[in-house]
Amino acid sequence: MWTEEHRRTYRREGDGYPSDLRDAEWARLEPLIPGATPGERPRKTDMRAAMNAILYLLRTGCPWRYLPRDSFPPRSTVYNIFRKFQHEGTWEAIWAELHMALRERMGREASPSAAVLDSQSLKSAEKGAAETTRWVMTPARR
Repeated sequence: MWTEEHRRTYRREGDGYPSDLRDAEWARLEPLIPGATPGERPRKTDMRAAMNAILYLLRTGCPWRYLPRDSFPPRSTVYNIFRKFQHEGTWEAIWAELHMALRERMGREASPSAAVLDSQSLKSAEKGAAETTRWVMTPARR
């Protein structure tokens, strides 16, 4: 089932971590990453390294403070980027792009043409009003 092409694609050789983005993956995600805000300081952080750090955290499940310092930006920088992407909806755009790419690779339409709803989902959707999500951050412990 595994061909040599598959092995070459998924072989992780050299420096870095298994969760690091390959060049083709980064090329697909880079346009979705927002640039520095106009009027602010230019961005000094390597966004690919920050994305690699976030993917490392998601894959390993380690706490933020255990983020390795050897190849990633400082954990506070990575955390702030993660939260900013969360607040601005960047993650939703990334997941939607990846979902469409997966569907296309499987030979399906990029966006689904049908959905399945059960009666319980409809009942709960009718009763409650949509609440707005408030972004609350607790102060950091010193």
